[in-house]
Amino acid sequence: MKNKNVLFLTQAAMIAALYVVLTFVANALGLASGTIQVRFSEALTILPYFTPAAIWGLFIGCILSNTLTGCLLFDIIFGSIATLLGGLGTYALRKFKWLAPLPPIIANTIIVPFVLIYAYEAGPLSSYPFFALTVGIGEVISCYVLGMPLLFVLNKHKNRLFL
Repeated sequence: MKNKNVLFLTQAAMIAALYVVLTFVANALGLASGTIQVRFSEALTILPYFTPAAIWGLFIGCILSNTLTGCLLFDIIFGSIATLLGGLGTYALRKFKWLAPLPPIIANTIIVPFVLIYAYEAGPLSSYPFFALTVGIGEVISCYVLGMPLLFVLNKHKNRLFL
């Protein structure tokens, strides 16, 4: 039992660290925040398809990324909750490979526009549909365009990577 706990914590920590690094890369390119965002780290939201450790790794990684890149507290809390909900949803849909990226897309498309409006005062509440569209497009790029190829590559090695 002890080894399973160590494996779980190790996988979660590695995923959190990878999430932070990929967010920093996107941030350096100006893609990690704002009304139009494509976080490369969001491609990792397919990992709960393989292991529940990814749910917590993604959540902690998002908290750390948002904190270290200077996001406001409202964003740190609710952006991370969106990632947590997305990870839980992906894990719940793990039997349906092509649906695995949908929960993070939906969670972020619903939650992040409110963060942009209320935390960053990016526009009035009437801007919500536009922000939902731009965040949703970025999430589709991150989760489907980047995440699904990652899922297929990792799926070939899942028995060695995710015990």
